[in-house]
Amino acid sequence: MSASAERMPRLLALVPYLLARPGIRIDEAARDFGVTPKQLRRDLELLWMCGLPGYGPGDLIDLSFEGDTVSVTFDAGMRRPLRLTGGEATALLVALRALAETPGVVDTDAVQRAIAKIEAAAGAAQPSGVVVGNAVRERAETARVREIVQAALRARRALWLRYYTASKDQITERTVDPMRLLIVQGNGYLEAWCRRAGAVRLFRLDRVDELSVLDEPAVPPPDAEPTDVSEGVYRPPPDQPEAEIVLEPDARWVAEYYPCEELAELDGGRLRIRMRYGDEGWMVRLLLGLGGGARVERPTALAEAVRRRAVDALARARHLTST
Repeated sequence: MSASAERMPRLLALVPYLLARPGIRIDEAARDFGVTPKQLRRDLELLWMCGLPGYGPGDLIDLSFEGDTVSVTFDAGMRRPLRLTGGEATALLVALRALAETPGVVDTDAVQRAIAKIEAAAGAAQPSGVVVGNAVRERAETARVREIVQAALRARRALWLRYYTASKDQITERTVDPMRLLIVQGNGYLEAWCRRAGAVRLFRLDRVDELSVLDEPAVPPPDAEPTDVSEGVYRPPPDQPEAEIVLEPDARWVAEYYPCEELAELDGGRLRIRMRYGDEGWMVRLLLGLGGGARVERPTALAEAVRRRAVDALARARHLTST
């Protein structure tokens, strides 16, 4: 994780932490956050300089230093409790319910208490005008898949499944030995030893077409290592080509369904993304299927391939009777 990625959560947590502990020693706060006193002072200086246009100190967060202690004298409203939108509450509940039924969770009672609190508060959650990322309700089909996977994990049984691999546009049948259930970036995944691939694989639950629990036991090899998902699920090879694409509002689902990086929100609800692909033919078919909902900005070779395929399709369709 980059230093900036580590620093942002710490900066967000510092204000409520300091509000609850006025006059705390800087070295004590540094120990609680797992950083050096020098680093914490830098964080405090950055917080103090956060301001309105003009960016003068103390506009939004004001701090008071006395010797080796620090207090917050103005908090810009950050003492108010966080309120979730309806979409955020739903996504959090889906993840917590999956966690509560996952083998190996130490304190399931704590998870259940968190679920109860969020459900009680969900009625007061404000509706969100924009759905961001994957904050959507879990589909009934995905919930059914998750329940079957959880049953297989509890019974330590192997699974047969029919799975759609989006990056290759293929449907395959596999027998797997389940290892654990994961929630990564709002999506549910089965981590399992795939006997077909002879390796550990992650299977996204909403891409499982069919599955069934087998009578035979699940026996992953002793050397089957859990997948490191600390930086996300998808880690493309460095030499894999990438495309920059502008999606129209009706095609924004591409950014949720396929691994990609969101670059910018554009006017009219459009979205610019960066997306890696292993096979140009597959990418061309995806883009053509979006009709006018996507425009390739780069690479030029991909845009030209899409144009040629579209021209060929129109030429072949000229003999058809108009309807």
